[in-house]
Amino acid sequence: MQYTTLGNSGLVVSRLAFGAMTFTAGDRSLGAVYKTDAEAAEALVGRALDAGINFFDTADAYASGQSERILGEALRTRRDEVVIATKVGFRSGTPLTQAGLSRRHILWSVDQSLKRLGTDWIDVYIAHKEDPHTPLEETLRALDAVVRAGKVRYIGFSNWSAWKAAAAVEIQKANGLAPFTHGQMHYSLLGRDVERDVIQMMQRYGLGLTVWSPLASGFLSGKYTRENLDDPDNRYSGFDILPFDKEQGFRLVERMRAIADSHGASVAQVAIAWLLAKKAVTSVLLGASKPHQLEDNLGAAKLALTEGEISALDAETVPAPVYPNWFIDNLADQPVAQVLGKNG
Repeated sequence: MQYTTLGNSGLVVSRLAFGAMTFTAGDRSLGAVYKTDAEAAEALVGRALDAGINFFDTADAYASGQSERILGEALRTRRDEVVIATKVGFRSGTPLTQAGLSRRHILWSVDQSLKRLGTDWIDVYIAHKEDPHTPLEETLRALDAVVRAGKVRYIGFSNWSAWKAAAAVEIQKANGLAPFTHGQMHYSLLGRDVERDVIQMMQRYGLGLTVWSPLASGFLSGKYTRENLDDPDNRYSGFDILPFDKEQGFRLVERMRAIADSHGASVAQVAIAWLLAKKAVTSVLLGASKPHQLEDNLGAAKLALTEGEISALDAETVPAPVYPNWFIDNLADQPVAQVLGKNG
């Protein structure tokens, strides 16, 4: 297993992490995702530990908190050896107050997560999404408060826009508040939007990047076909939230399959190895719900793609340019006359 530090912190984490979103004790509200019971979860966590993974991720909103309970129990005897991340922000109950990033909700939620996880501290506490109804300063001071109280060691954000994360870091620096260590964002060969602004912002502030859904909800495992994509047993039948062109996806998978075959690897391993080769990526979350999936994904740590293969995959999936990025990249250094198509 490979290890690195989380952003500018001294926290050492494995470059492959384990995501516990699928863990459930009976909550089937999202049946396409919540499908791993406690017994199966314990086996998966045990295998992850044996493989050298020390970084485990969950959230208070996953399966109504059941994911936290199951993960905490599975790690109970190894608590001092692992890094546990959980998140706050999505609705976690029916009362209006049990959602968002207000001071009230954060201070209440951290105590609930501690109880469910069965631990005295949370290693990494992550703001799961933006909250347009709460002042940013209030959220940051509440996160600082749980760190100062000793309930949380480090903090991060997930699914935030680059401008808001940058504004948050500046506020933290100016006021001596607990700093963000990293952002947990979606990044895959079929979702490279973070390359436009988020990664540049993270590099400017020394933030780490952890990746959720590296296989685009399983699409980049290569198991889907045009014929079975809507099968009720597939995640995409009930959890199709990632906006990408499926036809482009199928063409990409075939390209990846050829690369995988040349290495004696799987399509999923190629997708994860591509991410691990990116300098900006700290850790990649594996969301396996079955032993054979986890075993296959773990193999990505040993797969080294060639520079040519990485370049080919980059070219195959280059994001469409958006403004002002296309202006900055293509026109900003040219003479005004040339930009306007005039003769000097």
